[in-house]
Order: sequence, then structure tokens, then C-alpha cells
Amino acid sequence: MPKLAAVLALIVLALAVAPLPDGVEGAQGGARLSGPVTVIDGDTIEVAGARIRIHGIDSPERAGTCRDHDGSPWRCGDWATAEMRGLTEGRRVDCTDLGERTHGRVVERCTLDGQDLAALAIGRGLARACPRHARNHPHSRGYEAAERAAIRAGAGIFRGGVPEPAGFCLPREAAQTAPKIRAAPASGECTIKGNINRSGERIHHLPGQTHYDRTRIDTRSGERWFCSEAEARAAGWRRARR
Repeated sequence: MPKLAAVLALIVLALAVAPLPDGVEGAQGGARLSGPVTVIDGDTIEVAGARIRIHGIDSPERAGTCRDHDGSPWRCGDWATAEMRGLTEGRRVDCTDLGERTHGRVVERCTLDGQDLAALAIGRGLARACPRHARNHPHSRGYEAAERAAIRAGAGIFRGGVPEPAGFCLPREAAQTAPKIRAAPASGECTIKGNINRSGERIHHLPGQTHYDRTRIDTRSGERWFCSEAEARAAGWRRARR
């Protein structure tokens, strides 16, 4: 573990001293924002009244679940939010607008006490790296190294395995060839509903079962469609009892 801590420290230091981009294309690109933090979730914060999406990472949604050491589900989204709050809330961060917007949020690179906040989050297992972003923003290339170290250590969301990456984090060519998780079946073949209940348990429902018609799938919270029961079981979903 001391060796791992040293590796993470070097990664974070390298990212911290990399120059922040001042000429990024897009509205307000390069603008600076500083102030105390209010945490929304594992990758979203508010600074000086602005809602910021931390660049280069993806943290589980608040209601999201991950696999634990024993394969059971746990509420990693709530955990990641609490950990980000403990790391940053009430403290001052310095952020640079990268000229991008997503769902009403400004995408920014932030530092905390001179350290890259995204790298800190990945190293603690609060989030995955988004390799697609590294092509446009060289400062984020080290995030994948931080993620590999966190995976080896079984930190946070990686303690029961590696969660599936978000589609928007994949390089474009990989995203085009990766299996698609559909919000609704495009044909009659993928009709099994993978639902996550309030306890975080993953349950799949087959057509004709009692709760199939009333079950709604929200892919933003980690729910998904399956084309076969074997696929659902392999992903960690159990069959509904009725």
C-alpha cells in the first residue's frame, strides 16, 4: 500500500502542475472561477452559484449501485457523494471553464489545494476516468493511470470489480462498436427489464411476469435492457420471483 500511495501521489502531482488551458474553444472558455464548494454528487459541484461538472470523470448517479466484495449490490452513488462532500465541501477550489456544457452544467477542470480534483476523486475510487476526453484535453491523460492504481487497490467503486463505463466516456470508435444499452427495446429480442429496486437489488423481469408491465427502465440510474436471461445473470441481475 505505501508503494501504491506513492504512485498516486506522483500522478496527482503531475496533473496538478500541468498548465490549465486558457484558450479552450467555446463560450466562456478559459474563464476562472474560485470559491467554497457545495457538493451535488460525486462529479458535480457548485461554486459561486455555478453548477460545475468536473471534467474527465464519471461518478455513479446518487441512486446508482456497484458490486461489493461478495458480489452483493451496494449504494456506491450515495457513498461517492458523501466522500466528495467530505473531501471538498466548505473548502476553496479553483476551476477553469473548458468551454463545454452538459445538462445545464459548466464543464471545468478544478484544483483543490493545488491538486487536480478529478485525479483525487479517481484515486479514492469515487469515479471512473473518461478516456474520450483525454484526446482534447492533455491534462486528463493521467487519469487512466490513476484509475488503474485505484482498481489494483480495490478502492471505492472498484472494490467488487470494475463498473461498466458510461457510453459518453468511451472513445468515439469504441462507443460505435460497444454493445448498446437501450432505453427501450428496438426489436422483439431485447425485452428483459433490468430494474434496480429501492434497496439497490438488481432484478430482471421477463415478459408475462407480474410486475413486468409496470416496471419502467431508467438507464441514467444504471438500469438496462437484456436480450437473454444468461446476459442478465452474468451482469448480476437475479430473476424476479413472480
